[in-house]
Amino acid sequence: MSQPAAETRAKTTPAEGPPPPKRSGRIARVLKRVFFVGLLLSVVAGFGGTLYFLYQRSKGKPPVVKTDHAALADITRKAVATGSIVPRREVLIKPRVSGILTKLHVVAGQTIHEGDLIADVKIIPDVVALARAEGQVRSADIALKHAELEMHRAEKLTGEGVSSARDLEDRRLDFDLKKAELAAANETLQVVREGASGKSDTTSNTKIRATVSGTVLDVPIEEGATVIASNSFNEGTTVSVVADMTDMIFLGKVDEADVGKIKPGMDVSLQVGAIENRSFDGSLEYIASKGKLVDGAIQFEVKAAIKPMKDVVIRAGYSASAGIVLEKKQQVLSVDEKLLQFDAGKPYVEVKVGPDRFERRNLEVGISDGIKIEVKSGVDADAEIKVPSTSPGSGS
Repeated sequence: MSQPAAETRAKTTPAEGPPPPKRSGRIARVLKRVFFVGLLLSVVAGFGGTLYFLYQRSKGKPPVVKTDHAALADITRKAVATGSIVPRREVLIKPRVSGILTKLHVVAGQTIHEGDLIADVKIIPDVVALARAEGQVRSADIALKHAELEMHRAEKLTGEGVSSARDLEDRRLDFDLKKAELAAANETLQVVREGASGKSDTTSNTKIRATVSGTVLDVPIEEGATVIASNSFNEGTTVSVVADMTDMIFLGKVDEADVGKIKPGMDVSLQVGAIENRSFDGSLEYIASKGKLVDGAIQFEVKAAIKPMKDVVIRAGYSASAGIVLEKKQQVLSVDEKLLQFDAGKPYVEVKVGPDRFERRNLEVGISDGIKIEVKSGVDADAEIKVPSTSPGSGS
């Protein structure tokens, strides 16, 4: 091969080696743009999703409208009185003489009868009364001795015929009278010293006896204590409290706003705090004519008889509340008072007439017990009544 031909092939044949990087650089730039756009779209989508979530959460759950129905029920309107259960007759046993209580014969809770011995009292004699009684005994004794001498002298003179029989009889009468006076003075002295004359133990003032039959509620004094007799200046010391526990009453107070609505003979339903799930029937007996100021309010005292129940033991002093029945209706159409709404003082309810649709119905109502109220007209038992909301966002 000649040199010119070789030079010609060398000029026409491209040199060996890597091609220029123009196409690969363009592809890299496109990929970077796609990644950047995708990242930007992801950020925007995430931000938008977050905003949508927060918006939906701020709207809250869809409101739930609750409904209720009218129903037949017994409704009783009452006036409430608070008080306690007490015996109708409660007697305080007091001593008839002052002294030291030496012996107690009863304990609280014991059943006793009229005339039973309760306690013994030892008298502490009054110094002035004791001196006066002793002086009377000495005077009566001197008078008796003088009358005895006069009687013996009259008997001697009558025997000698100097004095008449009538004079002797007068002397004997005087002697008998003086003898009786001495006996009376001795009994008086014994009463002052011991509280009794000794002729009859049952009439002794030192024996404290029950004046009524019943149950001993309390014995507020101990043996050895000093007791004082009841007199014009002192009510005396209470030795025991006796009451008839078979005849109990409710003693309470009612507010002046209700006293004008009640009258004797009304039925009473009693709730005793110490006896759960039981109520007691009674009858109103007494309403005070004059009220008293109690804690800033005028209240009137009331009394109600309690009908006895054999299977329940009622103790004196139980706290109780009495519902005095003012008016009572049985099996009347009623609704809960929470369903009522008011417009210008007139009650109405909202009745469901379709899905999420309610219609206003005006009501004519009757008596109420504070929970249920009688419905005279406006709705029937089949109506679905809307429960009004009590707080914002609860689904009114």
